[in-house]
Amino acid sequence: MSRHILLDSSPLGLLSKPTRSTDVLPIVEWATSCLGAGHTLYVPEVIDYEIRRELLRADKTAGVVRLDRLKELFTYLPITTPAMLLAAELWAQSRKIGRPTGDPLKLDIDVILAAQAITMAVPQSEVIVATDNVGHLSRFISSDHWSNIAP
Repeated sequence: MSRHILLDSSPLGLLSKPTRSTDVLPIVEWATSCLGAGHTLYVPEVIDYEIRRELLRADKTAGVVRLDRLKELFTYLPITTPAMLLAAELWAQSRKIGRPTGDPLKLDIDVILAAQAITMAVPQSEVIVATDNVGHLSRFISSDHWSNIAP
């Protein structure tokens, strides 16, 4: 079964680092194995925004170039109106039950990412978010640390 793997900020951030960084090799090998196994890796637009804004702030132009290359290598997942409407619902529901996923005054990227995953036109059983933030995301969508997702 092929999987649809959405990259959260931690794995996408690692992949946008220079390949000479020692902490990058394991995730590059993992991503290559996933693609070789027929899985689809996604760069969600909200995560591109999260990584890109910091690269731009820090004047890391080479990182921006690497991020743009990843958007060509993987599948880019734009934010849609249905995803944003669902994100608002998820945000409100999590606060109503006393389990917010972020500061109430800040943009909650986790619920936007979850909504992007949920509104994809593929079976939800094939969708997983590769993340370091399993606790927040697993409330809404299947998620795991990238290294635990077998290619």
